[in-house]
Amino acid sequence: MTIFKEPRSVFHAGERAVQARAAVSEDYVDMVSRAIRSAMPDQHRRFFASLPVLFIGLTDQAGRVWSVPVFGAPGFLTSPRADRLVVDGKPPLTDILKLDVSAGAKVGAIGLQLTTRRRNRLNGTLLESDEGLLVAVDQSFGNCPQYIQTREIDWQEQDHLKPMAVKLDSLTSDAKALISQADTFFIASRSKELTSDPRAGVDASHRGGKPGFLGINDDGSLSFPDFSGNKFFNTLGNIEEDGRVGLFVPNFETGAALVLTGRGKVDWSQDRVSAFAGAERIIDVIPDEVWLVEQALPGHGQLLDRWPALDQTGSWQGEPAS
Repeated sequence: MTIFKEPRSVFHAGERAVQARAAVSEDYVDMVSRAIRSAMPDQHRRFFASLPVLFIGLTDQAGRVWSVPVFGAPGFLTSPRADRLVVDGKPPLTDILKLDVSAGAKVGAIGLQLTTRRRNRLNGTLLESDEGLLVAVDQSFGNCPQYIQTREIDWQEQDHLKPMAVKLDSLTSDAKALISQADTFFIASRSKELTSDPRAGVDASHRGGKPGFLGINDDGSLSFPDFSGNKFFNTLGNIEEDGRVGLFVPNFETGAALVLTGRGKVDWSQDRVSAFAGAERIIDVIPDEVWLVEQALPGHGQLLDRWPALDQTGSWQGEPAS
């Protein structure tokens, strides 16, 4: 298994720029760089094989990026070798969103085990595949359990699941209600150029907070606080370099989701950051295209526990009353 040794070989210019602005030390960058591999360790391969759902980032035919789920009975994800992940099936929203699942397309993936707060990620390149997705791993790495809410999900029979998607001209009351309840969403982002360089590609990431942390602004844009994390800055680095992002905002109780693509921007203003105790930056997202999707996920579940450190983030403006 190959492990990158040089810190600058695993982060692109946008990620390095954000790390520098956030005053991340070179020693730390060197240390975390060694955790980003060109193939999956065996424990990651077993982890993915145990999952009923995978959250991925893909571009569409216009180069915009989307965050979507793909799912199946546990075992629908397999790894025949350490640098390959096989997905038996394609995202149900592939045709609706005109996602690029052709050979050579870039993909980001995050596997999340909601009952244990365990998560692992990979970024890669699609190889030729007729029925599903065959991913060649470019970068593989784990993530800590921060900001993950634990849930017990009853993943239902999936063969009959047919997402019902409605394209929105603006955020409807149903869309706003879904956003206001969200304590979890997934964000996909992309580098400016999508090349064979393992640093260039699509990334999929998780965000968690108390309900209300994903806010709706008067102009229809969305905002959310960025808390301290692993300092990889994969998402923020992509926003710095390119700006195109996609959000998947689920309601785990109903299986519905808000799905959008748009442009992101990082706001380092301390005036705005101070509204969210514990936040370090604010991310703004201007939607370009928005869909409200019923039956976006094949599961219904209940919240077990929120990430304990959220108690230290204070009361946020717009946070729903408990």
